[in-house]
Amino acid sequence: MKHLIIITTLLFTGFINAQTNYEKGMQKAFELWGSNNSIEAANLFERIASAETDNWLPAYYAAQINIISSFGEKDEEKLSAQLKKAQDLINDATSISKENPEIMVLQALLYTAWVAFDGANYGMTLSPKVVEIYAKAEMLAPENPRVVYCKAEWNMGSARYFGQDITPYCKDLERAVELFTNFKPETPFHPKWGKERATQISESCGK
Repeated sequence: MKHLIIITTLLFTGFINAQTNYEKGMQKAFELWGSNNSIEAANLFERIASAETDNWLPAYYAAQINIISSFGEKDEEKLSAQLKKAQDLINDATSISKENPEIMVLQALLYTAWVAFDGANYGMTLSPKVVEIYAKAEMLAPENPRVVYCKAEWNMGSARYFGQDITPYCKDLERAVELFTNFKPETPFHPKWGKERATQISESCGK
C-alpha cells in the first residue's frame, strides 16, 4: 500500500510539473507574439507542439502565425514556404482533433491567403474549398463566433471582387459580434481571437 501511494504521488507530481511547463511555455509564446516577435513565438509554439503530442493548440497557433504573416507577402517563394509550414502544422493539429471547427477556420484562412496573393491563379480552385469548409464548420458549430465572422468576411470579400453588394452580410457580422460577447473559451489557451476585427468591420459595414 505504501509503495502504491508513493507511485501515485510521483505520477501526480509529474503530471502537475508537465502542466506547469506547458502553461509557462504557452504564456511565454503569447507574450512573444504580443510583443511582435512572431517568428520566436511560432518557433516556441512548435517546440511545445513537439512535446505535447496530444494537444492541438500549440500547432494551431504556430500555423496561425505563419498564415497571418502571409497576407500581404509579395514574394511567392517566401509565401509558399510559410504556407507549407502552416499546412503541415494544420495537418498535425487535425490528426489530434478531427472535425474541429477552429482548425477548419484556419484551413480556410490558409486558402484565403493564396487567393489574396493571386486570385487569378488560385481563386478558381481554392474558393470552392473555402466555401465548403465554412459551410461544414458552421454546421458543426453554428454558435462559434470565429466561424460566423470569418465566413461573413470571406463572403464580403467575394462580393466586392465580383462588384456585388456586401450589405446582406452585415447582419452576419452583427451576429458574430453578439456571439463573441457571450463566448467563453474552454481554457485560457483556447482560441478567442476575432472580436475586435469583427466589431470594426461590423461598425463600418454597409456605410
